[in-house]
Amino acid sequence: MMRNGTEREAVSEQIISVARLRSGYGGGDILRDISFDLSAGEILAILGKNGMGKSTLLKTIMGFVKPKSGSIKLRGVDVTNAEPHWIARRSIAYTPQEFAIFRELTVEENLRLGVESDSLLKQRLGDVRDAFPRMTERMSQRAGTLSGGEQKMLLLCRAIVSRPDIMLIDEISEGLQPTMIERMAEILRTARSKGVAILLIEQNLNFALSIADRFAILKIGEIVESGRFEGRDTAGKLEKHLRI
Repeated sequence: MMRNGTEREAVSEQIISVARLRSGYGGGDILRDISFDLSAGEILAILGKNGMGKSTLLKTIMGFVKPKSGSIKLRGVDVTNAEPHWIARRSIAYTPQEFAIFRELTVEENLRLGVESDSLLKQRLGDVRDAFPRMTERMSQRAGTLSGGEQKMLLLCRAIVSRPDIMLIDEISEGLQPTMIERMAEILRTARSKGVAILLIEQNLNFALSIADRFAILKIGEIVESGRFEGRDTAGKLEKHLRI
């Protein structure tokens, strides 16, 4: 994928570095020997079927699951054993697969959780309007009354309004209509153009192909193949992996 000079310069800054990571729950290992790097202005898609450890990877990076070995660095700072609240302060936005909205709160109150003050939210409502104009029309509506697609858009808008350096996004396209998926893709491309590093967990290969620079296939807790997206030849190879 070709980029302009500014974007190529941004990609040179390494944001996430994961080395020989092993983690899991109790005595069992879910992830084994996971290693990858992610740079500013780059999207890395972690692909795989259900149950392969994709969500566990994001939870481990965020500190919700403690690594058993290996290391995680954000901008060169070791966060391997850091607490989630400390990691979240390092300009990182996490959009989990489970709907992490507060259903009884309004749209505005949910967005407020992504920023430090009411005044800052007011300053950044333009970010929300640019991403999904309908959300600014629903500010006083309870989040639980939004459609499923709108709730996912609220999650993404809450991440965007925090203006992070890193976005961790888990299965954001699941269950969405094609038009909504394309809008999600446009929003993430815009974030990448601003230098945001995006780690994208996905099963939707077409969605991943439309936005990601690189891929890694996760199978039973291990990365079995990785590389850059290079046209339909790459797509065919990945489809084979995802069917097995």
